[in-house]
Amino acid sequence: MHSPNGNAPTPLSPVASGATADQARFRSVLGRFATGVVAVAGIDPVGGLPTGLAANSFTSVSLDPPLVAFCVAHTSSTWPVLRRAETVCVNILGQRQEHVCRQLAAKGAAKFAGLTWSSAPSGGPVIDGALAWIECAVEQEHVAGDHVIVVARVLDLDVHHDDEPLVFYRGGYGGFDG
Repeated sequence: MHSPNGNAPTPLSPVASGATADQARFRSVLGRFATGVVAVAGIDPVGGLPTGLAANSFTSVSLDPPLVAFCVAHTSSTWPVLRRAETVCVNILGQRQEHVCRQLAAKGAAKFAGLTWSSAPSGGPVIDGALAWIECAVEQEHVAGDHVIVVARVLDLDVHHDDEPLVFYRGGYGGFDG
């Protein structure tokens, strides 16, 4: 048997034959898929302060109705706060916003300390310098392994800043000069 490019096929790995992948190998292989990075932000209805988290698992789901999805780890201490908000605002981060990503990914309460932002129409935080924003209402949550897949209905969206995207690849951050 040969692959379409004429080379001999790669032998089946233990994963393909039914064994479980170890986490390091899983991360190594999937880390070769470049993703963009988003900041999911909202206003805590209890304290009235902005909060957020960073995610690289983000995708469009449907045009009609307009839906997006992102994944959040079960260990997130920020998601329980964000999900209480009436809306969340997904900010598509630019290549100069690695510091924003790292700040929102860190543990702690002061997620927006030193960050500047404005409000989307429903009040969600639009982080200065984000390439675009998408204001959403959470519709569904699906438990999937050690994460929750959040499906959200798009309420409003716009382009915010013209720059190149922040890219996550092989465990590191970079840009795309396209």
